[in-house]
Amino acid sequence: MADAVIVVALLLVAATATAAVAVRDPVSQALVLAVLGVALALLFTVLQAPDVALSQLAVGSALTPLLLLLSVRKVRRQRKGRTE
Repeated sequence: MADAVIVVALLLVAATATAAVAVRDPVSQALVLAVLGVALALLFTVLQAPDVALSQLAVGSALTPLLLLLSVRKVRRQRKGRTE
């Protein structure tokens, strides 16, 4: 039973990682990256590494996508300012 849960978690991580690479829009990539962070945290929990899972939740699913979204917003504002 435990092996089946690990396989499902690995498949979820593989699917979300593939989706993060396949998506072309930076905002959508940041959102898929947040989902990938949650999937990795789930995998780490299944593998009995709760400390790593909590770190992954904080950094991988919250801070990194937030920084990416803020960067995209800043670049778009700078581009908009140049065209006017």
